[in-house]
Amino acid sequence: MAGLRLQGVAPLGLDPIDLDLAAGERVFISGPSGSGKSLLLRAVADLDPCPGEVWLNGTARSALPAPQWRRQVALLPAEAHWWADSVGEHLPGECESLLTDLGFGPETLGWAISRLSTGERQRLALARVLANRPAALLLDEATANLDPPNRDRVEALVEGYRAEHAAAVLWVSHDPEQRERLGGRRLMIQARRLVPEP
Repeated sequence: MAGLRLQGVAPLGLDPIDLDLAAGERVFISGPSGSGKSLLLRAVADLDPCPGEVWLNGTARSALPAPQWRRQVALLPAEAHWWADSVGEHLPGECESLLTDLGFGPETLGWAISRLSTGERQRLALARVLANRPAALLLDEATANLDPPNRDRVEALVEGYRAEHAAAVLWVSHDPEQRERLGGRRLMIQARRLVPEP
């Protein structure tokens, strides 16, 4: 089954990585701070140049313009960037269900970005990513700043999206309970290499 395939991807400081994710598969990555987890996600998203190639459903990253690739292989960074003043300027019109699933009402579209808490920014950044209907998700600590109820909302939304759209999900998480709770393959970066989590 098609999905996300990494071959010889070698971000700065890491040995070349080969990894296959089937469509709809979730793979967790853990490892010490500074080990290269975020750099790996940025490389897959074509944000940083590095050796190697990535394929999405058989299409090579190098065959597509970077913006088109990033719409399909979407990165949710640990700290999202906001370029306009209001929430609504960052989200398309048909996003009410995403907002509801994340605990927001329609009035949220009128909120100023400056009034948002760190956790609110994190959840709204996920809505912004999912609104583009990507075929693969790269999640960098997607629930790190959230209380348990909002963490549960994010997990449920990601899991629902993964199942409905057969999206491959590469999820960096420091939370061992989360990795255990959601299951799936668990890998870690150790001594420059991506290896199975013990």
